Amino acid sequence: MNSTAVIAMVREALELTLLISAPLLLTALAVGLVISVFQAATQINEQTLSFIPKLVGVFVATVVSGPWILQMLIDYTQRLFAGIPGMVG
Repeated sequence: MNSTAVIAMVREALELTLLISAPLLLTALAVGLVISVFQAATQINEQTLSFIPKLVGVFVATVVSGPWILQMLIDYTQRLFAGIPGMVG
């Protein structure tokens, strides 16, 4: 196995990681932004106020995007296992 194959494999893994984490992180970002605007408008300076809405938002995003994430992981794993013979010899 040459260095080009290793770099391609690591690059694909990093791209998959970014794709999988994007829905959850963007949801947490959006909920945090809404809560921050609410806190600024009402002048409530409670640090723990955004924790529960973010937790609920990330949970909902996980439930909604879970099948897509699982399918992406399954496809990547199948491609990885199918490429093992080419990597060895």
